[in-house]
Amino acid sequence: MTHDDAASRAASMRDVARVAGVSHQTVSRVLNGHPSIRDSTRERVVRAMDELHYRPNRAARALVTARSNTIGVLAASAAALYGPVSSMGAIQSAGREAGYYVAVAQLADLTEESIADGIDHLLAQAVEGIVVIAPQERVLDLIASTGLDVPYVTMQAGDQYAERELSVDQLAGARAATRHLIDLGHRRIVHVSGPLGWIEAQARLRGYQDELRASGLDVLSPIRGDWTAQSGYAAGEELLADPAITGVFASNDQLALGIMHVARDQGRDIPGDLSVVGFDDIPEAAHFCPPLTTVRQDFAELGRRCVARLVAEIESTAEPHPGNVQPALIVRASTAPPR
Repeated sequence: MTHDDAASRAASMRDVARVAGVSHQTVSRVLNGHPSIRDSTRERVVRAMDELHYRPNRAARALVTARSNTIGVLAASAAALYGPVSSMGAIQSAGREAGYYVAVAQLADLTEESIADGIDHLLAQAVEGIVVIAPQERVLDLIASTGLDVPYVTMQAGDQYAERELSVDQLAGARAATRHLIDLGHRRIVHVSGPLGWIEAQARLRGYQDELRASGLDVLSPIRGDWTAQSGYAAGEELLADPAITGVFASNDQLALGIMHVARDQGRDIPGDLSVVGFDDIPEAAHFCPPLTTVRQDFAELGRRCVARLVAEIESTAEPHPGNVQPALIVRASTAPPR
């Protein structure tokens, strides 16, 4: 077979060895960083890999090294929402930077069978650690009961999973959103929550309640939403029936969008009649009418910290726990002192 023939298909380790003029065992040693290889030999092998566009076979390397260099992501069906999508992208980027492949198992639903299948799918790929993007408690309950024999970290966790959690501090973000409204002079503030089976929704509700209680203000019953702008619109109709309410903290930006829509439809001014704060800082939030005050989550940093923690466990390095990511309140024109 000619050099051109090797270049016309996916190159193998033996093709690299032939072009470099070395044995395939030498190519294997170069791939695995063996210290006995001379620099000149290593450079020759690397040049041959570049020339042939050679990509090491993960399965073959795992047989030699007993390492897959693969991190798994178990993503619940909520991955279509802005937060989980951003988290997924952040993990994939951070994984590549750390030298790890990222395998994804996305759950079609939250049945026990689907969750177990997702875990099995990742373990079949010999993942060395797993990041769980699962905002619902039942997913974490099942994972905990399976007794995983690889390290894992969750991007959302209740108190019972705190030792495995790495997340944006939802409680702090919710308190900052509520505190902003209080500092502007609002005294009757309502919260439009996400579905309370979701860990993030629970934390944001708790942060709202804690901040109001700390300020000696009445805690109103939350209005339940489902993360969508449509449910925000319905919640807005309910809260606008009480003219004493001058501030609203919505559990995400889509809910806030629906609230702002119904306020406009009813001829209510934002922020003159109603100040609105959201959560997430989706890319469109700065272009709402008016631009939305919201809580920004740094998903890129969260992804880096999740991967760094897993890699430290996988490689048994004594890295300190990276800690949760602090959110930032972004103040825009949707909030002002009450009239």
